[in-house]
Amino acid sequence: MRNLNTSVDANSSGSKLSLSLASTAKEIKEVQRLRYKVFIEAMGLSALANSDGLDKDEFDDHCDHLIVRDNKTLKVVGTYRILGPNAARHIGRYYSETEFDLSRLENIRGNIAEAGRSCIHPDYRGGAVIMLLWSGLAAYMQRERCTYLIGCASISLADGGHNAAAIYRGLQESSFAPLEYRVAPKLAFPFDNLDVGHVARIPPLLKGYLRAGGWVCGDPAWDPDFHCADLFMMLPLVNLDNRYAKHYGTDGVET
Repeated sequence: MRNLNTSVDANSSGSKLSLSLASTAKEIKEVQRLRYKVFIEAMGLSALANSDGLDKDEFDDHCDHLIVRDNKTLKVVGTYRILGPNAARHIGRYYSETEFDLSRLENIRGNIAEAGRSCIHPDYRGGAVIMLLWSGLAAYMQRERCTYLIGCASISLADGGHNAAAIYRGLQESSFAPLEYRVAPKLAFPFDNLDVGHVARIPPLLKGYLRAGGWVCGDPAWDPDFHCADLFMMLPLVNLDNRYAKHYGTDGVET
């Protein structure tokens, strides 16, 4: 993937941002270091702390890693990792299968790309970075000829789970996948007895999936390690809202 350089108001300095795929072990460590700061340090997940200061797992070596870099500071300020169908076949599963039973999707596995570990530096959350990442996802799907994007959208349980329950109860019928694409959580999040009067605050990643035409594919799973409820999302490429691609273009992936 060639860099996509564009002028954006990413922060107070108005730095330019570039989008690329990680191509070296050093770049992957930069990604893992950013994820550690956002997912583990900022969320206070002491059980996942380590001396390396890296958020990493067995899937990282099999994934492609989208990088958004601030060209002025050269820091990695955003990332998304992508597991294509061939890599998923090699490792034997998608990451989502640690939380969900995907047996209903068996007939389309060869057309699925999985996105995960979405992460943006707190100083760059004005919208430009996520727009670049989404345009990169769209371009990657086109290059790999994938017709479906899947992933988990996480909702923090810091409030006891009331917001997660409110979000799930408030989803519109149009947000749910057709029955043939429904999946089941392996460890269901118990939301039935939680506050029914809570006002839902939808996280940006889930909001992005829904705005782009993504589907919620069933009940949420409980992820005790990251202290969150996860919704399994599916985004057909034909549904992908092209606002991301139109804004920055999708010619950044070499064919």
